[in-house]
Amino acid sequence: MDDIVRSALQWMGPLRRVKEFKARPVATQRSLLRRLLRRAVDTEWGRRFGFSEIAEASDVVQAYQERVPLHTYADIADDAERIRNGAADVMWPGTVTNFAVSSGTVSDGKVIPISDETIDHNRSFSVGTGLNYLKESLDPSFFGGSHLTLPGRVEEDPNYPGTKAGEISGILAENAPGFFRALFQAVPNEVTFLPSWEEKLQAVAERTVDKDIRLLVMVPTWALNLFDLLIDLHNERHGDTATTVGEVWPNLQVFISGGVALRSYRDLIEEKIGHDIDFVETYGASEGFFSFQDELDDPSMLLHLDNGVFYEFVPLEERGDDAPTRHTIADVEPGVRYSLHVTSCSGLWAYEVGDVLRFTQTFPHKITVAGRTSDMIDEYGEAIYGDEVRTALKAACEATGAHVSDYHVAPRPATNGTQPGHEWLVEFERLPDALAAFERALDEHLQEVNRHYYIRREGDALDGPDVSALPEGTFYRWLQATNDDISGQTKVPRMSDTREVADGVLAAAERDR
Repeated sequence: MDDIVRSALQWMGPLRRVKEFKARPVATQRSLLRRLLRRAVDTEWGRRFGFSEIAEASDVVQAYQERVPLHTYADIADDAERIRNGAADVMWPGTVTNFAVSSGTVSDGKVIPISDETIDHNRSFSVGTGLNYLKESLDPSFFGGSHLTLPGRVEEDPNYPGTKAGEISGILAENAPGFFRALFQAVPNEVTFLPSWEEKLQAVAERTVDKDIRLLVMVPTWALNLFDLLIDLHNERHGDTATTVGEVWPNLQVFISGGVALRSYRDLIEEKIGHDIDFVETYGASEGFFSFQDELDDPSMLLHLDNGVFYEFVPLEERGDDAPTRHTIADVEPGVRYSLHVTSCSGLWAYEVGDVLRFTQTFPHKITVAGRTSDMIDEYGEAIYGDEVRTALKAACEATGAHVSDYHVAPRPATNGTQPGHEWLVEFERLPDALAAFERALDEHLQEVNRHYYIRREGDALDGPDVSALPEGTFYRWLQATNDDISGQTKVPRMSDTREVADGVLAAAERDR
């Protein structure tokens, strides 16, 4: 037990680091970049770009941006493959044995090397998020029961002996602190790493239905699936008529969310749980863990400036330009949409993550995730972004009493007698009072927040939203039909400039009728 206590105490450092980078944000990021460059001086990339000279420059950020271009996955794919085959000192010192396989919304099989340093930082980030919640809530009750996490799978890669590949959440679960596994972990990894997602959810429900679960860490979309299984299993096992998770886990206190935007699902999760709990949103990816909600009454997230990641931000309207502006936290502005680029202790150098951020404030720097760089429809000059779609859905739900469990938005071409518009494929947990009122609320909100959309609607160049209500489970059945494996990171694309996803989902819905 003494070893467990000592293991827990060593993790008190993350709170101190948060305090330090909030006090000196620009200096923290500058020093971190210099450390990363010095660590990688003798790598292939370090020699290619002259990291030794950059690291000693008086203005290390300016020197870095002048010498090291922005990169996409296409720029690192060949080197990532070499690293998987055992090549050393390529992008980061030494060899790498863990690889995060991105299976996100727009994934095409990207494989990101994950160094031991990144694992250490991500583990510290996770513990720090929990400790910060304790500091904010002043309620240690969640330490009195079990904690349920629902990570993705990680496994030995037979094609690359000696390496493991899987989701970043699974890599973190494999390297969880000893005190967490000994004192709090509700379900062992051999259960959460089951290859079949349906089998895993069922096994997790069976293992936890009679446990005192106090804290949840998972993607909101998959939590809803687990909750339905849990309630049914509880009623079957105990001859009960429970309708909420709170009747199964009465001491559930906090939900730590990641993977997708919480705001699209929070109301529905609260209703499923049935009693008040706290929510803490985090933002991480295969490339690193970036931010967490540090105040319970503020949904924006504090950007973690000392977690092994140096950040750059390209204004979204400049993305794809030959020489876009590369901002740092020293000069970003609230309200502007930025494409995120990271330099990390896994050997990513000015690498585009594929996410769009907006700062809600600076000093301290807080963000919201506005969506993926692909989360935009501009087929007819309307330039609608993912965050605007989410807020429109929230407004429509509030206006009509609806609850949305999943959705996708696609362009709808003009036909004889009608202008072009957007088709909203929506799976409702609770139908709106009237579908026409729901469509009207979507339209009114988008006109209010998006001038391009407003001008085209006012000029009768664009029709209002056309909502198609889908049968329950349609999106999940479409995911099953279009993915070899379903995992915690398998998500429905929210928006597309083409009809490919929409037509596939509608075909799946038609087969179920």
